[in-house]
Amino acid sequence: MKYMVLVPDGAADYPLDELGGQTPLEAAETPNMDRLAREGVGGMVQMIPAERPPGSDVGNLEIFGYDSRVHYTGRSPLEAASMGVDLGAEGIAFRMNLIYREGDTLIDYSAGHIESEEAGELVAELAAELGQEHIRLYPGVQYRHLLVYDNAPEELVSYPPHDIMDQSISAHLPAGKGQEKIRVLMEAAAPILAASPVNAARIARGERPANAIWLWGSGRALTLQTIPQRFGISGGVISAVDLVRGIGKSAGLEVIEVPDITGYLDTNFEGKAEYALAALTQGDFVYVHVEAPDEAGHNGDVQAKVKAIEDFDGRVVAPILAGLDRIGSCRILMAPDHRTPIALRTHSRDPVPFVLWGTDAEPDAMVAYGEKSAEQGSMQVDHGHLLMQYLMAND
Repeated sequence: MKYMVLVPDGAADYPLDELGGQTPLEAAETPNMDRLAREGVGGMVQMIPAERPPGSDVGNLEIFGYDSRVHYTGRSPLEAASMGVDLGAEGIAFRMNLIYREGDTLIDYSAGHIESEEAGELVAELAAELGQEHIRLYPGVQYRHLLVYDNAPEELVSYPPHDIMDQSISAHLPAGKGQEKIRVLMEAAAPILAASPVNAARIARGERPANAIWLWGSGRALTLQTIPQRFGISGGVISAVDLVRGIGKSAGLEVIEVPDITGYLDTNFEGKAEYALAALTQGDFVYVHVEAPDEAGHNGDVQAKVKAIEDFDGRVVAPILAGLDRIGSCRILMAPDHRTPIALRTHSRDPVPFVLWGTDAEPDAMVAYGEKSAEQGSMQVDHGHLLMQYLMAND
């Protein structure tokens, strides 16, 4: 038996007037996702426990089968694991976003979705000025980067920058014991970025400069019992997002490199499907994560979210289903990690629809993949980490 997990990040939503009272999932043309729902079983799952923030770190940790109430140590340690950065006993990892601000207002959490090459040059400039033996900066993908600070404050309250767009920066700076250390670093980055030729070139092209950094999501390294240890299978993870790749590595999976995946609307959808099928010819399990619906939700762009969902359906799910004949028996779990409602432009902890396909269970009342249809499903699940057990269970 082969196993696949499909994650359209943040695809679930609320009904929207612009879509005639439908959600983006319901309004999108998704014949392949609907087929999985119609032929499988499913329902709604409470992916985000009350004790945890509604983020992709928590949601994906749950989908991988880990109870985030027990195993979660913060977002950035997952990204550090993806990048192969050893935090050691003293290291505290921070996500470092390159952002665009105007005065005290955070305008863009992604600095205009800056490309990785330019972002890497900026991180190198920051590292040359701010880096010390106990402070280390590592370039990541696009606007997402890593800062490791030995013996940094651990009890800080911090805010994801995509949650506070168009809001006051000074009102949302990291807060708690030792906050000054982190705030000083954030302030010191601004003149370095202002003097960068990279940003001068971006401004000349009419693009938003990365004129500030935002530090958040801190934590220590985590240790997990791996998926091979738990289920006796091998496999890989496909994602452009470091935190998902980091969970996969921590779970004992291979990170599968796919060309031209971006974590945005222009990602290589077909490549993810192609490499996922190839992975199942070598191993038993593959986890396929697509960030695009989440990004559209953060941007409050209804049509882009519908398009991202349709691309996921037609350019990922469709070729995967078409290619399963050369794989053999395969079970599929499909679920978003959380909702990213257009109305909120950030994550929510509402339940999300899920499907289990390829089991011996009789199909239930789900006739399409969407929120209302999933409410009629036969499985209403209280904790997201249980889904992996259902996927792996003997019928």
